[in-house]
Amino acid sequence: MYGPSVDRTDSSDLQNYYDQTRYLSSSNFSSSGSNIPLSTATNSEDGGVPYPAIPTTRRPHFGDRRTEFVDEYADEKSRKNNRSKWILVGLAAFFLVALVGTVVGVVLTRNAKSVPSSSNSSSSSGGSVSGDPSQFTKDPKLKQSFWGIAYTPESTLYPTCGAKLSDIVTDIQLLSQLTTRIRLYGADCNATALVLDAIQRTKVNMTVYIANYPLSNDNGTAYNRQKTAIQNALTTFGTDHVGGVTVGNEFMLDYLSDNGGASPNSATGNTGAAILTAFINDTKSMLSDINLGSLKIGNADAGAYFNNLVLQDVDYGMANVHPWFANVSIDQAAGWTHDFFQNTDVALAQKLPNKPSMSIAETGWPTKSSDAGNASNGPSTASTANLQKFLDTFVCQANANGTEYFFFEYFDETWKDAVYGGVEAWWGLFNSDRTLKNIDIPDCSQSSTTSS
Repeated sequence: MYGPSVDRTDSSDLQNYYDQTRYLSSSNFSSSGSNIPLSTATNSEDGGVPYPAIPTTRRPHFGDRRTEFVDEYADEKSRKNNRSKWILVGLAAFFLVALVGTVVGVVLTRNAKSVPSSSNSSSSSGGSVSGDPSQFTKDPKLKQSFWGIAYTPESTLYPTCGAKLSDIVTDIQLLSQLTTRIRLYGADCNATALVLDAIQRTKVNMTVYIANYPLSNDNGTAYNRQKTAIQNALTTFGTDHVGGVTVGNEFMLDYLSDNGGASPNSATGNTGAAILTAFINDTKSMLSDINLGSLKIGNADAGAYFNNLVLQDVDYGMANVHPWFANVSIDQAAGWTHDFFQNTDVALAQKLPNKPSMSIAETGWPTKSSDAGNASNGPSTASTANLQKFLDTFVCQANANGTEYFFFEYFDETWKDAVYGGVEAWWGLFNSDRTLKNIDIPDCSQSSTTSS
């Protein structure tokens, strides 16, 4: 979902590859047979053509957008330097400066400490939990309609760690009223242990796909740091609520962008895949060493950027598929998401000998932009009304046709606004203060959310 802030000049070849993939995929989209309502997947003004001609690209898009864009928006100042390990320090400094008053002192104090280790007393990571967290008032506005939801606990952006168990308990209480599955993106800042602890304390029916977010250019530093945290968390809390371990988030996309590659299965792509599969296989060895070798291992990447060698090495793949960044109209967004995923990701997996299961790692719609220039993706605007339309046309329909997905995302992450601007911070079902936005959660009681 997020990674270290990076500076990069995107390859025009990479952009061309994505556009070509999207165009070729759309030419094969069927106008019938989809369980997503046809009205969401066709352009009635064009006589029922499944999708319009590709609009002029307003910004680079490869399925997701947090770490891969330097000049994501035309009006933003350029970021000139290549990715380096020192950019982490720059982001940390920026993050700290943005805080005010006594909060600065608290964060500085935490930053002076090492990342908390997993332990039975993980509440020491911040925020004591009083009473019985399993006894909480249910919100009648919430419905357990989502197959899954993408979730990053607040204050788990390394190295500015400061997550509180009490906050994560509140999040799990709310999330459990919306879904029985969540996915994480990384294991920094004790995130894995805190989430598993919160699930145990709340006693909710929740499966979490934990994750390791490695980098390709730090000699395994980020990977190993998170590997240790994952091992400690699993040793402490067990796997009763763990669906799998996802290794890598848009790793191939980032590697190709950094190294001027285009195709994920090119020679350049395979070089990146060799780095990633080494991390994947090391994770398998780590799990085997602690007698958890049967736990599923997966990988997440942008929808058009899976490498065959990587997918052949995992049990499942998660694809980021965003109609907003593909410049798709809200009226076509649900159908486009379904068809792109089926024709690009599911089809690829079925051709591989191991046939990994596939899910949508992220899909959603932003509710606003911090500046007028990015308030539209061309045909549609970022708005609460359009989030509502996407909810109404995708969620229950995807449940009914067996599409496994993680809706993006649980709450607005305001730190992204300072770093990235535009629509980046405004994808949540909830505001940053955990109040539900002015939306109605679909009632999918007649459709299935229990496919495995």
